[in-house]
Amino acid sequence: MDIASLVGIIVGFVMVVYGIIDSGGMQAFGTFLNKPSAIITFGGSLASTLGCFKLKDFINGFKSIALPFKDKTSDPAVTIKTIIELSNIGRKEGLLALEEAANGIEDEFLKKGIMLVVDGTDPELVRGILETDMMCLEDRHKNVIAFWEKWAEQGPAWGMIGTLIGLVNMLNKLDDPSTIGPQMAVALITTLYGSLIANWLCTPIAGKLKVNNSLEVVNRQITIEGLLSIQAGENPRVIEEKLKSFLAPSSRDAMNEGAGGED
Repeated sequence: MDIASLVGIIVGFVMVVYGIIDSGGMQAFGTFLNKPSAIITFGGSLASTLGCFKLKDFINGFKSIALPFKDKTSDPAVTIKTIIELSNIGRKEGLLALEEAANGIEDEFLKKGIMLVVDGTDPELVRGILETDMMCLEDRHKNVIAFWEKWAEQGPAWGMIGTLIGLVNMLNKLDDPSTIGPQMAVALITTLYGSLIANWLCTPIAGKLKVNNSLEVVNRQITIEGLLSIQAGENPRVIEEKLKSFLAPSSRDAMNEGAGGED
């Protein structure tokens, strides 16, 4: 589980609840729960988002709400170590020995690349197949990210629509001054709901999905370059240095320290 996303969502909610209670007491909390405002803001923003996507893409986007809380992305440093292990096997025992080594690998993309190499596929064709796979993956991720970005865009807009509806109702009852305060409060609650949709829910989820997508793309780029280097018969040490160029300097140092500890 990705603890950062979970903590961010929970702490954000706690901050809002604390602000409400601290300024108005427990009795004020009920004032911020308004059914019509919730229906207008949440229902309206989702309806507009639905209108921007195919039904299948909308459902897939909504179902992805759990993805930021799952830590399924591989560490690039771990991917590099796996590639180096495979390069040592290929150098000592030949490329055909990689087929047996692939049986213990869970990464389907890496396993697919290994089988292409073992089958003697032309290197340019291997690159083409794997890069096409990577591009299609990135397109699918972008569609999901676009769902959350669009919902973040529509939330405040529908919050403003709800506010305008509340203001119309308030102005329609100006002859009764006692209703002005409650009507204005309801009108502003819809704006609050819209801001929460955008800044508490959608934007953080879209941001984390972008981070995970970038990390997965880097992992696949490392995999492609590593497998092609193995197929070309390059020295494992050269392959390692080549693949480390994908990492930040701090991550390269950490890998070097880990390697030194093993020796």
